[in-house]
Amino acid sequence: MRADVMAKAVFWGTLNEGSWVVLSKVMKKIPALVAIGAIALALSGASVSAQTRTVVGERYVPTIWVDPDGCEHWVLDDGAEGFMTPHVTPNGKPVCRRGELCGMMPTDQFFATDKHHINRAGRDRLEAFFNSKRGQFRGFVVAGHTDSRASDEYNIGLSQRRANAVAGVARSVGARLFAVRAYGERDPRVPNTSAANMAENRRVEIYCLR
Repeated sequence: MRADVMAKAVFWGTLNEGSWVVLSKVMKKIPALVAIGAIALALSGASVSAQTRTVVGERYVPTIWVDPDGCEHWVLDDGAEGFMTPHVTPNGKPVCRRGELCGMMPTDQFFATDKHHINRAGRDRLEAFFNSKRGQFRGFVVAGHTDSRASDEYNIGLSQRRANAVAGVARSVGARLFAVRAYGERDPRVPNTSAANMAENRRVEIYCLR
């Protein structure tokens, strides 16, 4: 008899009846234990994969933001988060544009009280303005302002909507916009101490950048 066969016979021969019963039960459970181990390994791998995976499909939209001093900033935005860094020359000098206030819209002439829809006459005036300027300048910045009535939050929202309306007219004639801003009541031209002063503060400013 071969040695390995003899060894197996000796081993099996040493098992009593109780040992056979225990061994039989263990042998029957081995496939289930193997399956459980495989599932645990798969889940572990999935967890590691989930922790290390790279999120794909996000779209970052590059643009240029111009600050109130006319200096450029590179911007990447995906709608949920954004990144911005100053635009500088190779020697580290900020890239800034020469700008000037070239248009002042008293909002009482263009909008109804607390509204942001531009009337037809106002739209015609704005289209003529942007058409006359867009060949002379690289682009425009539009800034909305209000008087001090109502809350700061409300005034910021109203000035933003009005600035957006003016910007929409600019885009419709092909003018390039670098920024659309809302200041609400925070940057008055004159103190809000009279009806005439408040009317002067209700405005949309247009800056022309070379």
